[in-house]
Amino acid sequence: MDDQPHGSHFRSVPHYYGDIVRVLFVFAAILVFITESVAGDNLLSAFSTIIVLLALVLAAGVTNPRQRGIHWINLLLAVAGLLIFGGSALDRYRAGLGFSLKDILVTVIALIFLVSLYFATRTIRGLVLRYHPVQPD
Repeated sequence: MDDQPHGSHFRSVPHYYGDIVRVLFVFAAILVFITESVAGDNLLSAFSTIIVLLALVLAAGVTNPRQRGIHWINLLLAVAGLLIFGGSALDRYRAGLGFSLKDILVTVIALIFLVSLYFATRTIRGLVLRYHPVQPD
């Protein structure tokens, strides 16, 4: 038995940022729930909110460096989240209605998905390079 803490053996996997994506997805899910609970116009229906929460938390729970497919799902979730919440944040800002708590939360969620997209892309890049390394000339 080694002396490394649980999960630390995956830190040796080059370009693996799944742990960061996992934390960002759980944090985004919490903020989506809070945002949709705040009074005012809701971006999503109650059912859609639950679907988003389930998708984010399940993807976060399944993410690991051994399963390549989940990283593509993470990438798609990050893109979808950025399109939905980023678009809403820009629309709210352009409408010029002022800055409410909901506007700030939607913008923060969009930024979380933007950062998630970056780290999910880096993870996929690492996986692709690991299986298809560049050959020296």
